[in-house]
Amino acid sequence: MMDGLELSILGPAFIAGLLVLITHVPLGQKVLARGIIFIDLAIAQIAGLGVIAAYSMGWEEQTYMVQLSAALFAIAGALFLSWTEKFWDNYQEAIIGVVFVLSACISILLLVDNPHGGEHLKELLVGQVLWVNVHQLIYAATVTGCIVAFWLFLKNKLSGIWFYILFSIAVTTSVQLVGVYLVFSSLIMPALFVSIAGREKKLTDAYVIGIVGYALGLLLSAWLDLPSGPMIVVLLAFSGVLYVAVNRYVSGLKQV
Repeated sequence: MMDGLELSILGPAFIAGLLVLITHVPLGQKVLARGIIFIDLAIAQIAGLGVIAAYSMGWEEQTYMVQLSAALFAIAGALFLSWTEKFWDNYQEAIIGVVFVLSACISILLLVDNPHGGEHLKELLVGQVLWVNVHQLIYAATVTGCIVAFWLFLKNKLSGIWFYILFSIAVTTSVQLVGVYLVFSSLIMPALFVSIAGREKKLTDAYVIGIVGYALGLLLSAWLDLPSGPMIVVLLAFSGVLYVAVNRYVSGLKQV
C-alpha cells in the first residue's frame, strides 16, 4: 500500500489542490455571505457542459478548445445568473437549482452516443486530481495569478457582474482539475466551518482547513487505494469539524 504514496503523483495533485484553494477559499466566503450557496454547483456544471459539448464536436484532443468551450459556457451562465439576480432576486436560489439540473441533464443527453460517456461524466463529477500534468498546472497557475491580481485590483468592489465573471473563470479552471464535487467542497466547506466557529473573517483559518483536507485526503486515498476526489471531500469535512471542535474547546477553557 505504501507504494501508492509516490511524490511524483501526490506532489502535482497537492499543488493542484493548493491552486484551487487559493481562489476558492475567499470566493467561498463571498458566496456564503451573499447567501447563494449553490451557485458554484450550477456554474461548475455549466462549465462541465461546455467540456462535454467540446467532446461531442470532436475537440477532445484539442485541450485549449475544450478549455475555451468550458469558459464560454461558464461565463454565459454567469452573465445569465447575474441578470436573473437583478430582476428576479427573490427566485435566485430556485433559478440556480433549475440551471444546475438542466445543465446536468443536457450533459447526459450529449453523452448518450459517446462510448466513453460514463467515464467522462465520472471525471467531471469526482475529478482525476491524481493524474494532473505539468501543462494543466501551468495553465491553472497562470489563470489563478490573473484572478488574484484582478481581485486585488478591485479590492472590495467585487460585486454584481464582475463577481459572477471572476467566479465563472475560477470554477472553469478548477472543475477540469478536481471535478464538480471538489469544486463545491473547496468553496463552501472551509468558509462554512470557519463561520460556524464564529471566526467568519479568518481567511487564514479557512485556508488551513482546506490544506489539511487536501493533504490528508490525498495521503489516505493513496494508502487505502480509494478514489482521491471523494476521499478529499470527506477529509475536508473532517478537518472542518475538528477545527470547530478545537475552537469551542479553547473558547471553553478561556471562559473558565
